[in-house]
Amino acid sequence: MSGTLIDEIGPGLSGIEQLRALIASGRRPGIAESLDFNLTDVGDGWAVFEGTPGDHAYNPIGSVHGGYAAALLDSACGCAAHSKLTATQSYTTLELKVSYHRAMTAQTGPVRAEATLISFGRRAAFAEAKLTDATGRVYASATSTLLVFER
Repeated sequence: MSGTLIDEIGPGLSGIEQLRALIASGRRPGIAESLDFNLTDVGDGWAVFEGTPGDHAYNPIGSVHGGYAAALLDSACGCAAHSKLTATQSYTTLELKVSYHRAMTAQTGPVRAEATLISFGRRAAFAEAKLTDATGRVYASATSTLLVFER
């Protein structure tokens, strides 16, 4: 893998150092630009993404598409795992299970996806996340299985 945003921002850095450099740079990968959300905080085995659902994420039935919640949750779970990587490792999502608790609309306001690692091994990582609004109301939750590999 070369030519990625992470490679540009943090070559030779550990996973958590890469993510912190990404936040400090203010740059966003394409998916975050398209759906207008941001990685806002990261620590050892956890990550937080925030966004505000709006018309850009609506489906034809007049609510925020479930893919918006899934993208935030997948990103948070992935970055929770990313925080544990060495400079020579990478990961990919193998499985994401999302449960939708309530519909989002443009009136929902800002939402926050918080993920934590359940376990991190040589070949696999497991994470869980929840998506909440400013009052703590849960809109969706997820569990994720991620493949860890050498680049």
